[in-house]
Amino acid sequence: MSIQTTPHLNFRGTARTALEFYQSIFGGHLTVVTYGSLGMPQDAPGADKVVFGQLESAPGFRVMAYDIPGEDSPEIDHTAGSTRRENGITITDRSFFLSVRGETLEEVTSCWERLAADAVIVEPLAASAWTLGFGMLTDRFGVTWVIDVATPTAG
Repeated sequence: MSIQTTPHLNFRGTARTALEFYQSIFGGHLTVVTYGSLGMPQDAPGADKVVFGQLESAPGFRVMAYDIPGEDSPEIDHTAGSTRRENGITITDRSFFLSVRGETLEEVTSCWERLAADAVIVEPLAASAWTLGFGMLTDRFGVTWVIDVATPTAG
């Protein structure tokens, strides 16, 4: 038996856009199923929204997403909370971060630069005491990412 963990992100009308953005960064195969394709009348409000979305790439990046039923409210911070760094520690009331760990600084820098578009930078990507590269940001969709380079003990 094989068990895999896949983060499942909840959006208010932006799941497709978020998944397409993540695909532009990580590549992979994108599956998008709408409420309408599962039987909701096509002219009903929200029929075009994502009930099941998944992005999966060969190197191992996987994420799922859907649009919470109801009125679209992209201005609502559906991830709730805030994150900041002070004196080398992370202070947050968010219940999760997504972590992307690569083998080289070049590899994670590429991801970082694309995720950083219109993002709030929590901690710039830079060398730290434990790795060649570590950074945190909250992307344009409200998802907080931890980006770092794997070390022999981290990996």
